[in-house]
Amino acid sequence: MSNNKTPQTAQQWVLLGGAITIASVLLVVPLVFIFVTALSGGWELLQANLQKDYMQHALGLTLLVAVLTVPLNTLFGILFAWLVTHYEFRGRRLLLTFIDIPYAVSPVVAGLCYMVIYGVEGRFGAWLMEHDIYIMFAWPGIVLVTLFVTTPYVARTLIPVMQIQGRDEEYAALTLGASGWQVFRHVSLPKMKWGLLYGVVVTNARAVGEFGAVSVVSGAIINQTLTLPLLVDQLHNDNKAAAAFTAAAVLALMALLTLLVKTVVEWRQSLLLSKAEV
Repeated sequence: MSNNKTPQTAQQWVLLGGAITIASVLLVVPLVFIFVTALSGGWELLQANLQKDYMQHALGLTLLVAVLTVPLNTLFGILFAWLVTHYEFRGRRLLLTFIDIPYAVSPVVAGLCYMVIYGVEGRFGAWLMEHDIYIMFAWPGIVLVTLFVTTPYVARTLIPVMQIQGRDEEYAALTLGASGWQVFRHVSLPKMKWGLLYGVVVTNARAVGEFGAVSVVSGAIINQTLTLPLLVDQLHNDNKAAAAFTAAAVLALMALLTLLVKTVVEWRQSLLLSKAEV
């Protein structure tokens, strides 16, 4: 019997070759080009660009946004997934629809909405300005829009995981006298930890790389509201190619590290599933 996982026919080899070619041209080649171009000026120029104050500030702001948004959306995602998988209530389907809004709405539109609400032209925004509270054109606005665009990822990852796991073990633990927190910590969390980690990794990747919504609310002020994606765009527009590709290389390296963690998580998940089937 032939192994279906190994290409055996000419048609399969053609499809495999086409897939590899397309993936290489669209994904691998541009990524390699970024690192090659960033290193083309030599290590001294690369180090000089990395030591620029605007580069370090953009990196710090990008990490700050991720550090704030990822834990908040992780907590929200766990609570949301627990709510919709453990309880039946009126409006449940509507709530599931709401969680998908960031998928459907353009990040630019989301940024504009936040600008209207929290900007100086809106009543609430004007009131905040009068009390020296700055949301737009400051880091809180960047965090807000990043929270918006990354809201669904943890929740949407955990919901099917919780549905597949069922609740039999949780009921058994409750019957034996465990508290709700003990059930979550010792029964639910171990079973969904790899799915949770996967959702966190994807959320972090989106938070680090968000451009559209952030560009609307940040004002692109150097050394104040420029994240790495915005810095790449601004340096490119200013014809500072070496610095732009250095910033792009840093951003790409962060993406590759995230991808590595994501791959490890997926591998662990598949390994656990294969053991469970056995």
